[in-house]
Amino acid sequence: MAQVVITFKIMPESPDVDLTALQSKAESIISKAGEVGKVEIEPIAFGLKALKIFAIMDESKGSPDNIENELSSLENVSRAEVIDVRRTVDV
Repeated sequence: MAQVVITFKIMPESPDVDLTALQSKAESIISKAGEVGKVEIEPIAFGLKALKIFAIMDESKGSPDNIENELSSLENVSRAEVIDVRRTVDV
């Protein structure tokens, strides 16, 4: 089966949220279904920063909706969403 790269964007409730702790919890959830490839911190506005987590999963695992829902239910998370899904190409 092919691999997919899924980008999750996690918005904390406030600029005061510890992004390191939030990243650790999010990676733990994502690791159940795949592996975390890369993490970026994206400045939003007024000191608020979002986590962008790039995950690599097997396409046969299905939709990333369950992971998105788990990430959204984390403490101090305003919302989490899948912002991109790309299928990898083997050469």
